[in-house]
Amino acid sequence: MQRRSFLRNTGLTLASLALLNKESLASFLADPAWKIKMLTDNIGIFTEKGGTIMFLLTKKGMVVVDSQFPDTAPHLIEELKKKSEKPFRYLINTHHHGDHSSGNIAFKDIVEHVVAHENSKANQLRVAAEQKTAPEKVLAPDITYGADGWKQKIAKETIRTYYFGAGHTNGDSIIHFEKGNVAHLGDLLFNRRHPYVDKGAGANINNWIVLLDKTIATFDKNTQFVCGHSGEGFDILVKPDDLKAFGDYLGNVLKFTEGEIRAGKSKDEILKAKEIPGSPEWKGSGIERPLGAAYTELTMK
Repeated sequence: MQRRSFLRNTGLTLASLALLNKESLASFLADPAWKIKMLTDNIGIFTEKGGTIMFLLTKKGMVVVDSQFPDTAPHLIEELKKKSEKPFRYLINTHHHGDHSSGNIAFKDIVEHVVAHENSKANQLRVAAEQKTAPEKVLAPDITYGADGWKQKIAKETIRTYYFGAGHTNGDSIIHFEKGNVAHLGDLLFNRRHPYVDKGAGANINNWIVLLDKTIATFDKNTQFVCGHSGEGFDILVKPDDLKAFGDYLGNVLKFTEGEIRAGKSKDEILKAKEIPGSPEWKGSGIERPLGAAYTELTMK
């Protein structure tokens, strides 16, 4: 890697480089700010910050699933242009949240179509209006679908989206590359990490559990699942057992919260919990997110 590229990728300055010993410098040179991992000959994942991005390279063009942030999406675009001279055909959003779709704008004028569930588009436009985001900074889907999903063939690959109802939001889809048998779950799975449950965007924990069961039943044992986020020490590539474990975790969140409510605990008292009984692998900060959402869901009239 050239020095200029290295400095740009890592954000280091020459002064800070001088403070690194040889071992640390070697580590930085071998570990750029972003990473690409190929899952098949033509399907890969990109990680930097925010939700995991998945991409497909074909002789008839490229497909990207999710876009992270406006400052990270260009890194992906730059790397994919090194791999292929074909055009960007589709950018697909698993759902709308800033860490998954605010990077859409980096694809303006270079991607043919942006695709998402109709609720994902509605959430994107609602949030943009609430935040008074200038229209030129938003790239919303021009192709949307409902409960029946969307299907598109490109070269030898077939892309199919699945919508099983509200979960993390009311607009989450699973994006499946059928020939490669790789499915992006977006934020429908947080691997051993406490999830954000966006009640303001129609999230529903009860149905989230149901849709995870539907997902397990829909795909086969050889499917590679990509999730949006994982806890420290856990992978973003998951198996059906991980989907089942996360569904059990969500069930335990509801069970624990309901028990605390029946015991007369206030919301503030419930949010002070340190662990979800029955799901000890979900550790670290953020436990108040699912507990707060569960409290709202269980106490709604």
